[in-house]
Amino acid sequence: MSSAEHADRVDRAQLAAAVDQELRTLVSRSVLFHQAVADRLGLSVLDLNCLGALVARGPMAAGQLAEENGVTTGAITGVIDRLEAAGHVRRDRDPKDRRRVLVTPMPNLEAKVFPLFESLGSSLAELCERFTEGELETVLDFVRSAAPITHDEAVKLRAGKSAAKGSKRAAAAK
Repeated sequence: MSSAEHADRVDRAQLAAAVDQELRTLVSRSVLFHQAVADRLGLSVLDLNCLGALVARGPMAAGQLAEENGVTTGAITGVIDRLEAAGHVRRDRDPKDRRRVLVTPMPNLEAKVFPLFESLGSSLAELCERFTEGELETVLDFVRSAAPITHDEAVKLRAGKSAAKGSKRAAAAK
């Protein structure tokens, strides 16, 4: 390997490490933001995530909602109970399978929740103006690719499996 190739690999490794660190910071701050929104609505962050999934995808069966959020069906029952009691969702019979219940967001939900995200949305739209369409496509591809990885790792952790087993970071931490 030439010294130029070695330098390129080091730079790439440093860049990847910087991306990793900045993503950790972004995620931490996003968690704090979502906790603040959840607090304003009198919900937990999990409850808020479930509402977000329902608003984005429409009515879902409890099992789908549990899978989407990486929790058990038992845990999702409590979430649905709380959301229903707060007037954010209702349970409806699935017209295609009367044995199945769908969790449906209430029509007024967006009016209650969206205003809490407006300022952040405006700031992020302003940030996007700094980037070309090609750069935004790259960012979008990265985020779309990273989201399922993060979801899968959360599911592993909830199942009691160590997501760090065999990783370089876990070895370095020992």
